[in-house]
Amino acid sequence: MQSVRAYIGIGSNLDHPVAQVQHAFQALNDLPSSAGVVRSPLYCTAPVGGPPGQPDYINAVAALDTMLTPDDLLNALQALETAQGRVRAVRWGTRTLDLDVLLYGQMTRTDPWLTLPHPRLHQRAFVLHPLHDIAPLLTIPGRGMLAELLASCPPQAIARLEQLSALNF
Repeated sequence: MQSVRAYIGIGSNLDHPVAQVQHAFQALNDLPSSAGVVRSPLYCTAPVGGPPGQPDYINAVAALDTMLTPDDLLNALQALETAQGRVRAVRWGTRTLDLDVLLYGQMTRTDPWLTLPHPRLHQRAFVLHPLHDIAPLLTIPGRGMLAELLASCPPQAIARLEQLSALNF
């Protein structure tokens, strides 16, 4: 199997979120048959959906070159979430770590286990901004150019915490 570029959305709003996201970058780079390519700067964002009163999130996106299948990658991401204390109690609730497969190459897929590209990627500033930092010319399968999606994205409170537009692992 040939390596595939996958983009992973990362978020945390519990238990030192900046540290949780930074630890996730290292854990992603340590996945078997995978290598971190580039990561976005960190963003602070207001919660979207879920119960009211949640603390703000720290969000980022990482690009990986991986030989894992999409299913194996998702399983590995969920194991990382669990290892960092993720408890799935309330949908869109607070969490120590949330890892989402945003894109897996140009694959499109819809099933109960995994939808690619991520079904709400095009509606979330907290994903589009960091993704644009690391892959500004990206085309999202079935959605179009990333820059156009970002320009038409619903507004959301978001602030970049790091000045660099993209960082190496």
